[in-house]
Amino acid sequence: MAQAGESGSLYGVGVGPGDPELLTIKAYKVLRQCPVIAYPKRREGSKSYALEIVELYVDTTEKEMLGLVFPMTKDPDVLAQQWQQTVDCLWEHLCLGQDVAFVTEGDPMLYSTFIHMSRLVQQCHPQVPIRSIPGVSSMNAAASAFGVPLADGNQTIAIVPATGDAEKTRRMLLDNDCVVFIKVAKVLDFMIPLLSDMGLLDKAMVGTRVTSKDEVLWRNVSDVYGTEMNYLTLMVVKK
Repeated sequence: MAQAGESGSLYGVGVGPGDPELLTIKAYKVLRQCPVIAYPKRREGSKSYALEIVELYVDTTEKEMLGLVFPMTKDPDVLAQQWQQTVDCLWEHLCLGQDVAFVTEGDPMLYSTFIHMSRLVQQCHPQVPIRSIPGVSSMNAAASAFGVPLADGNQTIAIVPATGDAEKTRRMLLDNDCVVFIKVAKVLDFMIPLLSDMGLLDKAMVGTRVTSKDEVLWRNVSDVYGTEMNYLTLMVVKK
C-alpha cells in the first residue's frame, strides 16, 4: 500500500494460460495484497477468462472488483474514448493510494492488453509506479500439452499474430524451425491450404484454451477446417 499522499501501484499480473495451478507464487501474493482487482471483459456482462483463472484465489467479497470493457472494434474514436475511460477508472483508485492488480491471461508483456494500458497510464499519470508479474504463456503451455519442444539447440522460433497475408506467413514458415501463430481462429481456413501447399500440414498442431478445463487439442489440423473456433486458439508449426 502506498504512503499517505502517494499514488498506488499498477500491477500487470500474468495469470497463465488457463489452469489455475499455473499461477505463480508471486502473482498469488500480489493478488492477495492488492485491494483492487481489475480484469478485462469485451462487453458489459461478459465473463472474463482471466478472472475465471484467479477466482480460486481471490475473495471477491474482500476486494474491489473492477471490470474493464475493451470493445472489439477498430474504430479509432471509439477505442480512444474507451481507453481514456479505462485510464480514468483506474486513476480513481490509484490516486487514493490503492494498489491495483490487472489480471491478464498468459504473460502481461506478450501481446497483452496491459501493454497499451500501462503506456496510457504512464502518459496521463507518470507518478504511478507500474510493475509487471510474469506469467506462463499459452505457447509454453501448448508445447507441454503437445509434448513438442518449441526450440532446441540452435533452432529458431517466431511468434506471429496470424493474418491473411500469404507472403508474410510463407516467409515466417520458411525462415524458422518453429512458428507459433496466435489469434489464429479467424484465419484457419486460409492457413490450412497454405500449410498443405508447403508440405507442412503434418507439422502443424492447433490448441484452444490450452490447460483449462475446456482445452481441446488437434494434431490433425484438417479436422478444424471450416470450424468456428474460440478466440483463444493458437497454432504451432514445428518443422
